[in-house]
Amino acid sequence: MPYSHLNDYPADIRARAARVRLACFDVDGTLTDGRLFFDSEGVEIKAFHVHDGQGLVLLRKSGIAVAFVTARASVIAEQRAAELGLEAHTSVKDKLACVEEIAARLGVGMDEVAFMGDDLPDLRVMSQVGLSVAPTDAHAWVRERVHWRTSARAGHGAARELCDLLLAAQGRAEALLAETTRLQGERIEGNA
Repeated sequence: MPYSHLNDYPADIRARAARVRLACFDVDGTLTDGRLFFDSEGVEIKAFHVHDGQGLVLLRKSGIAVAFVTARASVIAEQRAAELGLEAHTSVKDKLACVEEIAARLGVGMDEVAFMGDDLPDLRVMSQVGLSVAPTDAHAWVRERVHWRTSARAGHGAARELCDLLLAAQGRAEALLAETTRLQGERIEGNA
């Protein structure tokens, strides 16, 4: 059965998504819900959604490079990226320059880059990429300037929506679903 939701997206968004070879994500307000928690000793705590993590890993395994690009110094973001096998760029003063460097190193044109962000520090880079995306609860100034908005909120599966769109637009969703079904069948048979 083909991925049934691909035609829910406008044709121009599907075309942009089909070209993406590098997906970059802001962290706070994109991969998290944007709230910052600190314990009594000033240690920062973040919550990441497991669905987003699964989507990011699927992108990587499908040959799409993935990077976190955040202005905040964040050991937690670095640890989460390492756990998922992704690049993390923290304490970034110029997100556009950072993404351009990553793209150049990978031999990827800026029209082959997707960037997901939620607030003013993301706008400059978002205006230069092939697919700019914001979570539904991004700041209004960002929401009105991106190519596409997710239906999920930041930290609640918004990144997974972008991952699923990229995989489906590039014809990879079906193979991933078939492989997952095959592997689950093998585990069930092996346990019988």
